Amino acid sequence: MKRIKRFGVSLEEELFNELNAIVRRHKFPNRSQAIRFLIRKNLTEEAYEDNKEVSGAIVIIYDHHKREVVNKSLDIQHEFTNIILANQHVHLSHHNCLEIIALKGKASDLKALSDKLIALKGVKHGKLVVTSA
Repeated sequence: MKRIKRFGVSLEEELFNELNAIVRRHKFPNRSQAIRFLIRKNLTEEAYEDNKEVSGAIVIIYDHHKREVVNKSLDIQHEFTNIILANQHVHLSHHNCLEIIALKGKASDLKALSDKLIALKGVKHGKLVVTSA
């Protein structure tokens, strides 16, 4: 088990109220959990900005009836096999498919793959979600 270090924090009243609002909004059990969340979130954002190794997922929804969208998507993914961990394909309706691509690698590579896939004709929506490696 990881050792816990305790310390006191002094905040201006307005910032203290904002921290309490975060606790309520995210339903954290206490302020310590909120502070841990905010620190980890900041570290993940810095890792992404500094082009360090991160993990993430690309989620796209596309119309599989659009000409060549599936083949083009697969061609692009084959360019990035070094960062793709897994891929899940779900049929949402007769026209719409959901694809989730799990990734791990340099932040710039995740972004490059995401940008290429989301820009494909036939993709209705897409988003890259990044977290720590």
